[in-house]
Amino acid sequence: MASTATKYSLTTRIFLGMLAGILAGTLLRALFDDSGDFTFRVLGLEISTYTLLVEGIFNIIGKIFIASLQMLVVPLVFVSLVCGTCNLSDPSKLGRLGGKSILLYLLTTALAISLAISFALLVSPGEGINLDTNTSFSTKEAPSLSDVIINMFPTNPINAMAQGNMLQIIVFSVLFGIAMAMSGSAGKRLGDLFEDLNKVVMRLVTILMNLAPYGVFALMAKLFATIGFDTFASLLKYFFLVLFVLLVHAFVSYPILLKVLAGLNPVIMIRKMRDAALFAFSTSSSSATLPVTLETARNKLGVKNTVASFTVPLGATINMDGTAIMQGVATVFIAQVYGVDLSVSDYLMVILTATLASVGTAGVPGVGLIMLAMVLQQVGLPVEGIALIIGVDRLLDMTRTAVNVTGDCTVACIVAKSEGELELDTYNDPNAGAREENIDFDHFDHNK
Repeated sequence: MASTATKYSLTTRIFLGMLAGILAGTLLRALFDDSGDFTFRVLGLEISTYTLLVEGIFNIIGKIFIASLQMLVVPLVFVSLVCGTCNLSDPSKLGRLGGKSILLYLLTTALAISLAISFALLVSPGEGINLDTNTSFSTKEAPSLSDVIINMFPTNPINAMAQGNMLQIIVFSVLFGIAMAMSGSAGKRLGDLFEDLNKVVMRLVTILMNLAPYGVFALMAKLFATIGFDTFASLLKYFFLVLFVLLVHAFVSYPILLKVLAGLNPVIMIRKMRDAALFAFSTSSSSATLPVTLETARNKLGVKNTVASFTVPLGATINMDGTAIMQGVATVFIAQVYGVDLSVSDYLMVILTATLASVGTAGVPGVGLIMLAMVLQQVGLPVEGIALIIGVDRLLDMTRTAVNVTGDCTVACIVAKSEGELELDTYNDPNAGAREENIDFDHFDHNK
């Protein structure tokens, strides 16, 4: 018999935790305040109910959950990036095919976060809200772009990991993975070890996300006990803004790239992506959707296996346009809520960091929040600002996963067309791949 925890999906449990937290916080705000609520004495100390719940229990649970997110940033980025890079082991695929794929994935990610920041600055979803927190923070002095590029290369990678310098960790991880791919049997043995480490880290992420409903409850309860509904209105504004940018990227950016770079009819691809996008939406995992995405690219879009088998799995690893959009909007939103003015250099830092971090963002539900913690740290914003958006992030996570797999197939089609590896008859055939696919899902862990 299924346990109580597994009777409801993670999405349902997170939404229930969010709603329960909103209700609890709203009731606390309506019934009590920090000056006139019920008090009781413990060991001679007078403690208020409001303080015990809001500044005590809810605050502790929420901060532990935030700390857990931060704890996973360094190992997740390092292990995921090394695994993704060292898999480029075939020298023939490290040439044009690899270069085109990686360049296009980074290009679409940079375009995605640039759109997100632009729309966020235009709409200003968090403007006018000054949120008081007990967390002291100070913004970093904005470095120049040349300093950012120079500081990407670590003099001591161990020190970079200890300090959480994500740009340096990303560069070192990529170089380390490339070296492993070029080291023959020694690199293969080490690659197997990193694959095992990656599974362990992914299990840590899964454990944390299964505890997310409790963290969400505590964060939302404290949030709504201390703020009014004007902030909730801005949260809705944030939600619909992220959703809007996701749709613009999926139905405008990708079709334009497909038409301009490959001369293909984008309407055909969008129609044929329905099954893969729906599956991605339901699983919130690019990795779990990989067999469906591959079948779509091969049988429906006509991408030959020599290209599809490389570009699509690579995209599931490094193409996280939806996550980048969330990070861009969330960074502007949190900066506006906390009254922090970010400079042009800061926004360039966000674009660069999120683009490079997308390479290390694993295709599992909720991992974008871990990457967001790193992006916020890079521009000196409080990580606690994640509490503002985590309640509605799950539904956005489902949507941005659908955007990610659409981007994977878009890049696969563009690369295949440029290499002469695209079957145009299959691509233009509306009934191609319409037969029931025989996909073996037993070898894929959809709970990741």
